[in-house]
Amino acid sequence: MPVLVEAGWGGVVQMPWSITWTDITNRVDMVQGVTITRGAQDELSEPQPGGCTMTLDNQDGALTPGNPNSPYSPWVRRNAPIRVSALHYPPRTGAGPWPIAQLCDDFDSGVIDPALWSSVVGGSAEADGRLRQPMVSGVTARHTSVRSWTLTGSQTTVKLCTAPAAGGSSSASVSWYVLSQTSGTRLRWHYNPVANTLRAASEVGGSDGAAVSLTYSPIDHAWLRVRETAGTTYWETSPDGWDWTVRRSITTPAWVGTDLVQIEFATFRSGGAPDVVEWDYLGAVVRPRFYGTVNEWPVSWSGLASSVSISATDLFKRLNRLPPLRTCLVEEVVSSYPLAYYPLTEPAGSTAVGDLSGTTAGPLTVAQVGSGGTLDLGTAAGPAAATDALPLLTPVSTSAGKVLASDLGQGFQDASSRGWLQLEFWFQTTTPGRVIIGMSGAGGMSQQVWSLDGAGALQAESGWDGFLAPSTVTTGNLADGAWHHVAYDEILQQVWVDGVLRASTPVTIATELRQLTVGGYKNTRLWSGSIGHLALYAVPYAAPIGAALATHYEAGTTAYSGETADLRITRLARYAGVDSVTILGTTHDPVVGQGEAGSSVVSRMREVEATESGRLYAERDYLGLAYQSRDLRYNPDAASEVFEIAYADLDTHNVELADDDQKLVNSIVATRPGGATQKVVAASSILAFGLYEQDMTLLKITDNSVVDAAYWRISRYGNPAPELREVPVEAFTMPTYLDILDADISSYFTVYDLPPQAPAAEMRVTVEGYSETIAENSHRIQFRTSASSTDSVWVLGDPVYGQLGITTRLAY
Repeated sequence: MPVLVEAGWGGVVQMPWSITWTDITNRVDMVQGVTITRGAQDELSEPQPGGCTMTLDNQDGALTPGNPNSPYSPWVRRNAPIRVSALHYPPRTGAGPWPIAQLCDDFDSGVIDPALWSSVVGGSAEADGRLRQPMVSGVTARHTSVRSWTLTGSQTTVKLCTAPAAGGSSSASVSWYVLSQTSGTRLRWHYNPVANTLRAASEVGGSDGAAVSLTYSPIDHAWLRVRETAGTTYWETSPDGWDWTVRRSITTPAWVGTDLVQIEFATFRSGGAPDVVEWDYLGAVVRPRFYGTVNEWPVSWSGLASSVSISATDLFKRLNRLPPLRTCLVEEVVSSYPLAYYPLTEPAGSTAVGDLSGTTAGPLTVAQVGSGGTLDLGTAAGPAAATDALPLLTPVSTSAGKVLASDLGQGFQDASSRGWLQLEFWFQTTTPGRVIIGMSGAGGMSQQVWSLDGAGALQAESGWDGFLAPSTVTTGNLADGAWHHVAYDEILQQVWVDGVLRASTPVTIATELRQLTVGGYKNTRLWSGSIGHLALYAVPYAAPIGAALATHYEAGTTAYSGETADLRITRLARYAGVDSVTILGTTHDPVVGQGEAGSSVVSRMREVEATESGRLYAERDYLGLAYQSRDLRYNPDAASEVFEIAYADLDTHNVELADDDQKLVNSIVATRPGGATQKVVAASSILAFGLYEQDMTLLKITDNSVVDAAYWRISRYGNPAPELREVPVEAFTMPTYLDILDADISSYFTVYDLPPQAPAAEMRVTVEGYSETIAENSHRIQFRTSASSTDSVWVLGDPVYGQLGITTRLAY
């Protein structure tokens, strides 16, 4: 089949390294095929969540949710990981000998092809679409190709679908060879089920003292490859047939350049229980098409025939269902994985504050010290970019007022003992000589107190013996009415105040901390002012995070205003739990802070995307995001085209040249947060076509950059050129099939030899998205495209792009 469909039963999609994928391709209804949608309708609309649909055979009930007899039970459930790849088998061309890359077999026919395989012994056979070899004591199974192949400048690939168990054997061997014409001289991938090792060997006389041995992983080593290029031979493995890791490389043996070679699969075991090894997809070239999760498993019947028609969605399904973001400061703290985090942002009238770390540390409750004083939650304005209100503590004296106290619990105590303390907090006061927070361990022996001394300087007080020894941090007077942020790293014994490393500060190591008091300690030195965003961490000795916590000062004061768009996208993705973001392009302008709460993470990222005329979408080969800057589309040239195609090779029933006002804009009213509202117009376009006006709110940091962005839009769409908006291709039969599959969002290609009625003989288009259907011997792709010339920019002296106002425009 030209497709590979795999389900990650029991896997967690955001942990791809942990998923063992199960091939369910033989269940796919290839008459209907697999349909995938990706990208945007055009360059002015947002890329939509990618989707995938297919119908799967369920005659055995294996795909019925809740069926306890399913071999996949209980993992047939919503949000099961799924991935789809297109497979291409390079055809043999011309007379032999052929490059070994053209030795291909999908093992689907159930019949051994004598044109490919010269010797089959020991029960080796094709079964259920795979090459199956028995592992029976004392029997050697071999599957050997004809000797018609060359390895020089070529490669051979196979998937190890089923690895046998040791089964009580004293020795067992599974081998995939590239054989020379000399017995015992060969390249070899060798799996030992007894030792659970995978070896890459270049053998002479049947041995290699320098072989590289790996601990076998059915996930990481699912695919194997031997490749020769430019005098070097490589042994490589892959979890998906696409992303390869070199495991060994050597100078190519001389025989590779002279000998015709064979492929051989061989198995043997001595003793133990019988088993099998299964191989598939020999010679397949893999192109990922979809990676996501299944939305549903609806079982349907036609008579007694059962099937499941599933739909799946890419990463954006998961992102779109996330709750609204909290303030930038809160998101920064939570994504740093605290052991306890008390934002102290409960509304007025609350009598306790909770932990947002997810570890269920005990709540802080209001406690009275002496008599009088107030502690009003939700009253004081917090740091500038953290809009949540914080508590205001107003004691009547140093020993009469209210504090917040908590027993952090046994879980916190145990976890804090296993790691090294890191902490951060914010405070505001005009009264020196008071305690911000105090902590103690079981029995009060281990203590740590953070306070201001009589001059308003920060000090750390700590001790093991029940007595506190102060250590003053050189800060000057912090009792100045402003908000201040403190970060402390126990490993490095360092303190940062307002994002600046002040000095190494000796503090007694704290352990088994459990009691926490906010706003005082041991009923004295009660705080007068506000405190917020207290977070406690426990980390390994080799992984201090104090410097990273110090950057949270900027989160609270500016929400990282001024950082570039690529960093903002990566930051927002981290809030959503997405660690993998591929940044493409180099033009990333500074953007303003997005500190307020309430918007979804996707809408925040879309704001950045729109501001920068970028492109944000889900990857199709793994769970990750890609963000493209606008310069990636500047000045396309023939050398960078993914492919070119003649008009006659299109599915010409659906080709249209569009020239309408769908994208036309000739007046833009643009503004930015806290900036001026400005208008940019294209007077000649207004005169010719009438007024087409848009409003834009952009996350720019200067008014000039707002004008630049508005001009960029209006210079491109004040008079849009005629364009091909859809290009349908039956790709499967094209000699450039792999190149066509490589086309993705912002790739471009040329359609040439257009009909004489076209405005030009050829037109270059940029891919905005596509819909595709992969069926038996068919792969139809409907590309949604825009005119590539829309993104051309002026280059001084360039013969094509140097004609300002004629062929191009100024970039920004």
